[in-house]
Amino acid sequence: MFRQLSLIAALAASGMAPASAAELDLASAQRLAAAAAAACGQQGRVIAVAVVDRGGALLLLQRDPSVGPHNAEASRRKAFTALSTRKATLALARDARADPDTANLATLPELLLLGGGLPLLVKASPVGAIGVAGGGGPGNDHACASAAIAATGGFDQPT
Repeated sequence: MFRQLSLIAALAASGMAPASAAELDLASAQRLAAAAAAACGQQGRVIAVAVVDRGGALLLLQRDPSVGPHNAEASRRKAFTALSTRKATLALARDARADPDTANLATLPELLLLGGGLPLLVKASPVGAIGVAGGGGPGNDHACASAAIAATGGFDQPT
């Protein structure tokens, strides 16, 4: 035990201590939601947006009152799907239509194969995900989520 503590102390003193994993906090989730709402607002759209942390727990859920209530759950499930699969839900939905094996993912109760969910990555490691719904279709939802990531900074840009 003493050797382990000594090694950790020596590494920390030398600046070689392992970096802790990036965490997604509420303030970052709020900035993402605001940026997604602003991006969709530029298109004359209002949305529901959800942000989940690396474990899939909901950090933030925001729905404009004029967006259908089902979009709150849709945005959460899009975020969860993007986190779980580490893939944009728009691409996942397209893959599912093209590949019968991937299509089986649609049978899992929590996954939603519909555009608007993007994983949030920092140095290629997932820290959470964002889901957008109600923005006028899967392509629009995807674009608003992508714009939010670009506007917020600190995250790898979606590919």
